[in-house]
Amino acid sequence: MADLGLAIKFQIKVTMKNLKLILAALLLSITAYAQLPAPGFEFNKSTTAIVITDPQVDFLSPDGVTWGVVGKSVQENNTVDNLDSIFKWAKENDVLVFVSPHYYYPHDHAWEIEGVLEVLMHKIGMFDRKDPLSLEDFENSGADWMPQYKEYIEGDNVIVVNPHKVYGPETNDLILQLRKRKIDKVILAGMSANLCVESHLRELLEQGFEVAVVSDGTAAAVIPDAQLDGYNAALTNFRMMASHVFLTEEVLKLTK
Repeated sequence: MADLGLAIKFQIKVTMKNLKLILAALLLSITAYAQLPAPGFEFNKSTTAIVITDPQVDFLSPDGVTWGVVGKSVQENNTVDNLDSIFKWAKENDVLVFVSPHYYYPHDHAWEIEGVLEVLMHKIGMFDRKDPLSLEDFENSGADWMPQYKEYIEGDNVIVVNPHKVYGPETNDLILQLRKRKIDKVILAGMSANLCVESHLRELLEQGFEVAVVSDGTAAAVIPDAQLDGYNAALTNFRMMASHVFLTEEVLKLTK
């Protein structure tokens, strides 16, 4: 019995020690975050543009093929309405918007090297189009714009760039189009947070742009059973890399 008592006391001491270590690590993390610098983001209408990735049905509509895994995050962030507000604000204030879409054509389905979600996207027919030069069956398909955005995307202040093929803008002409307009500041939003948005953020930063992200102008796949939370993963990286993380309501006040 004496040995058992000693063992219990030892276990309690070990447990308390572990708890203290965990609390110390948590406190250190909180302190470190509180001490992160805040570069800020100064809006300049002549050199700042909005970049929106994948404002398309397959990501943002209950009719889209990814709704089962992104829908909850989209609804919690009010992403659809927030993107609508950003499009509207940009139109009213004559701010340039660059849309970086995602399309897959039949030849893309012949790829022999793919990552996990590339395989999934091709398997479920995400963003599929029949041909680069054809709009057959495009209207109201998963690859089409969300209906409420069409009036804005067709406006004179919106430039639709070539489609990106995996996640980032390395394979399209976004950066060329930004530089040709002498844009050096970007406010980034769209779908999805930890994939296309974060990949655009990283490449734009590497290319020397000053980038802010709209945290409720995006959303991501959240799959509890697989212990995957794309939104919070992205939010961590936004806070560690971007010059600033906006809320939509803050963006709408930038020209006031």
